[in-house]
Amino acid sequence: QVQLVESGGGLVQPGGSLRLSCLASGITFSTYDMSWYRQAPGKERELVAVITSTGSSTNYADSVKGRFTISRDNAKNTVYLQMNSPKPEDTAVYYCYAKKIRWGYDKLDYWGQGTQVTVSS
Repeated sequence: QVQLVESGGGLVQPGGSLRLSCLASGITFSTYDMSWYRQAPGKERELVAVITSTGSSTNYADSVKGRFTISRDNAKNTVYLQMNSPKPEDTAVYYCYAKKIRWGYDKLDYWGQGTQVTVSS
């Protein structure tokens, strides 16, 4: 049974910091690319950041570049999102996402249940 369990969400003041964690179980974590998505009320889910299976490469949405950092610890089956200098527009439910492609065409992917992040003074 695959589980992605996010934690670390909550209320944070603008300009503060917050670290989200996502603990994976039931998968060979080190073979999956990992991502953070977010969804604000009334908006579509959007990609925030992605990290490759080895951690050698990362990519970010323009809106969070320079403020957020994605990282992973394959020994702990955990991916992180460090959120620095958050803004009110970063308020959303944040989701962890695991994906890999087998044999060039077979996609395996899983979602976490989400964790609420609210940026407000």
